[in-house]
Parts: sequence; structure tokens; C-alpha cells
Amino acid sequence: MIQRIQTLYLLLVFVITGVLPFVFPLWTTADGKDFLFMQNQLYVILFGLSTTLTLLSIISYKKRQNQFVIGRLNIILNLILLGLFVYHSLNLSGETPAVSEKGIGMFLPILAIVLLGFANKAIKKDEDLVKSVDRLR
Repeated sequence: MIQRIQTLYLLLVFVITGVLPFVFPLWTTADGKDFLFMQNQLYVILFGLSTTLTLLSIISYKKRQNQFVIGRLNIILNLILLGLFVYHSLNLSGETPAVSEKGIGMFLPILAIVLLGFANKAIKKDEDLVKSVDRLR
């Protein structure tokens, strides 16, 4: 299980969606306050679902097709999360002299999507290898 590259990618996604949002702020408002994801219940639910799907994908390593589908669902969920971040950041007041700054937390879904894409590519490669070996029998 751990020796497969897609498991390592999925473990990195787990760290990105489960641990890093607690550390990095999504953005800093004009008055200097950090906005963490825990201040919005929708973000908490979406990050929690993404973390849960990642763990479910890691656990289902014997069923590669299910793992692939779970990875796709996780990519869609992270795209929704990214869209909400972009929507919220565009609605931030930026016309004051003290402009709000976007934090590194805004880029966590992008990094998760890239790693999930790499994991799905490796899962597909494993599935093709197994199918080719089954054909030879």
C-alpha cells in the first residue's frame, strides 16, 4: 500500500487538506486580522469532506477503480472549494488604502488538485498494467 506512488500523493493531499488549513490563513483583512478557514462553516465542511475522501481513497487501495472515482470526486470538491475562495476574495473590499492580502491558504486547493491528478494518473497506470497482465494469462 505505502510503496505505491499514488499513496504517497494521497498522503500529501491528506496533509494539505487536513493539517495545513489550520496553520495558514486564507487571507488577511485590511485591519490586520487573519481569516482562517474555521471561521466559515462551509469551508470547514468542504475541507473535512476532502480529507475524508482522501482517507477513503488511501484505504481502498485494493479497489483501483473505486480509488480512481474517489479521486475524481475529490478533485471536483477541491474545484468547488477553490471557486468559493476566488468568489470570496473578489468580494473583499480592496478599495481602501490598506488593501487586504491573500494568504497562502488560498493555494491549498490548487496544490491538492495537482497532487490528486498525479495520483489518478498513477492509479490509471496501475490499472492498465493489471489489465495487460490479465490479458496474457
